[in-house]
Amino acid sequence: MENNPYQAPSASVAEHTEEVLAGRGERFLAALIDTILLCVILVPAMFATGYFEQAARGEVGIGKVVAYGFAGFLVFLIVQGWPLAQSAQTWGKKVLGIRIALLDGTQPTFGTLILKRYLPVQVAGAIPVLGLVLSMINVLLIFRSDRRCGHDLIAGTQVLKN
Repeated sequence: MENNPYQAPSASVAEHTEEVLAGRGERFLAALIDTILLCVILVPAMFATGYFEQAARGEVGIGKVVAYGFAGFLVFLIVQGWPLAQSAQTWGKKVLGIRIALLDGTQPTFGTLILKRYLPVQVAGAIPVLGLVLSMINVLLIFRSDRRCGHDLIAGTQVLKN
């Protein structure tokens, strides 16, 4: 066959699948599912240990707040640790078909997820008064064009559709 100098190039182009960002509504519903799941465990435990009674009497000091915050994070790790380690998804994200990914689309390590994405938000949220403001800012950053919350910016992650 003779080469035609006027023929269009015939090189094959590799198929490129573009990653699609998860919607704000999907992320909200996933977070709501995760929150309800943790509350089903934590609220009865807090009643059983007398936390709410002590809080009503004003007997909850900083030490107890820190201890319950630590315990809450441990419960989070127990409940969400396996799906996060396996697929970078919480149970809520699994239900909604979305996942946490690094900016290049790959799966972050479990250490990155816990130490950069979840722990800083937990610690910041525990700061009296300022923690509430920081938590609100963290969540409201989702209204940026890249739909990344503060914890995504810290960890270098994004949330994508599967």
